[in-house]
Amino acid sequence: MLKLEIVTPERKVIEAEVDSVTVPTASGEAGIMMNHAPLISALKPGVLTVTTGSNAEKLAVSTGFVEVSNNQVSVLTDVAETPADVDAEAAKAARDEAEKELADNSTAEVEENEPIRERLELANARLQVARLRDL
Repeated sequence: MLKLEIVTPERKVIEAEVDSVTVPTASGEAGIMMNHAPLISALKPGVLTVTTGSNAEKLAVSTGFVEVSNNQVSVLTDVAETPADVDAEAAKAARDEAEKELADNSTAEVEENEPIRERLELANARLQVARLRDL
């Protein structure tokens, strides 16, 4: 089993033993299982999946870092929300606002739009996680 800890500036969201974790990183999704090679990577906004047995729990996460060492996974992120934590209406409003900002700044440099794209990715992740609650 992996020891997983997910921490935000406000609270410890999860501290548990799990079978695997899939995290959204800057270079794509990374699946982490027992005896994974040591790793430090930047997180990008997206959906983090925690699997224990046949149960998979999904969380919306924002930017941050993940560290893997000796079967311990530490996730440090600004936001980590379970389906129950997500305010779907606020996420829809944030998504619409980010899409409008991107459209308005379509001629800007890619780097200038990165914070807007991150807000859009987080809003989309929140909506994806919120849909799990509504099933």
